[in-house]
Amino acid sequence: MNIYEALKQTESKKRQYFEWKHDIRFVQEMAKKSEAEFLKTVGLKTINGFIRWEKTQEYKSLVLLLLDSKVANDYDMIYKNIVSQAKEGDEKFIRLFLTIQKDIQTNAKLAAKTFVPVVEEDDEEDSGLDLS
Repeated sequence: MNIYEALKQTESKKRQYFEWKHDIRFVQEMAKKSEAEFLKTVGLKTINGFIRWEKTQEYKSLVLLLLDSKVANDYDMIYKNIVSQAKEGDEKFIRLFLTIQKDIQTNAKLAAKTFVPVVEEDDEEDSGLDLS
C-alpha cells in the first residue's frame, strides 16, 4: 500500500490536514496555504484536533508510508550520484555501486511481485474462414 491508497481510507479532514502539513499536492504551482487558509478550507477554528490526531497510530502509520515513498526518491538521487562518481573511476564509488546494484536487484524482484503480469491476447482473431 502506498501513501495515496492509505489516504483514500482516511477521513476527509484528516486527509486534507495530512496533505497540507506534509505538502503532498499534485498541483505544485500553487503556493502552500497558510494555517488560517487551511482551517477555513476545512471549516474549523483551531488545529488542536489535528494535533491530538498526530499522536494516534493512524497518523504514525501514514507518516511511515510517506517516508517510505521519500526514501525511494532519495534512493534514486543517491544512485545517480554514485553512478556519476563511479564513471569517473573513483574506486570507493565503484565498490559502492556494485553493492547498491545488488540491493536494487533484490528490491526490484520484491517490487515486481506487487504487480500482476498482463497476459497479452493473440492479435490474430479467428474469422471462421479456412485458408487451407
